[in-house]
Amino acid sequence: MAKKALIVWGGWDGHEPEKVAKIFEKALKDTGFEVEVSKTLDSFLDKEKLAKLDLIVPVWTMGTITGEQSGNVQNAVINGCGIGGVHGGMCDSFRNDTGWQFMTGGQWVAHPGNDKTKYTVKLTGKHWITEGQSDFEVSSEQYYMHTDPANKVLATTKFPVAEGPHSPNGDVQMPVTWIKQYGKGRVFYCSLGHHADIVAMPQVLKMCTRGLLWAANAEANAS
Repeated sequence: MAKKALIVWGGWDGHEPEKVAKIFEKALKDTGFEVEVSKTLDSFLDKEKLAKLDLIVPVWTMGTITGEQSGNVQNAVINGCGIGGVHGGMCDSFRNDTGWQFMTGGQWVAHPGNDKTKYTVKLTGKHWITEGQSDFEVSSEQYYMHTDPANKVLATTKFPVAEGPHSPNGDVQMPVTWIKQYGKGRVFYCSLGHHADIVAMPQVLKMCTRGLLWAANAEANAS
């Protein structure tokens, strides 16, 4: 039986949510998933549908979610549905919802240099998601995240590259990619993906596709 995924996109247009949603829709369909794509958070109101999903992929930045919508997603993940996403589409989705942030494992707080920063993504954790992959460079926003210490970090970047008020503190290794458990559910996140072209980079897309498969307990679907 095919795995089932729900992609919900919207929010701030600057992150090209529709384009990113299409990239993930194709990637999941290519691995045998049944994929539903929605552009309304009301898709999170159907608790029975969520309970039958293997994966939820939020692609929604700087929005407002109701307690019922958010609670239904959290309960689905607690009961075993995976959740995975990138950049602001998952960890800057709902700034006023600490429950969402607790589930996803982090929240964006800054990106000095904006979209003109060049930095290296260093793979640090041994895991199936990053197996056989190498460090790579990105020219895009470098996210500074507040993160859950329970996260298992799979990739980092040296922060800060751009000068800013954090610079006097010296360099820190900022998580880029992580996984965690939330109840019975698996959580995957990657901070890359300011625009669709970054998500489509071969190194990013491979890591993220594997991350989504892992979140859905679908490693066997990988090509």
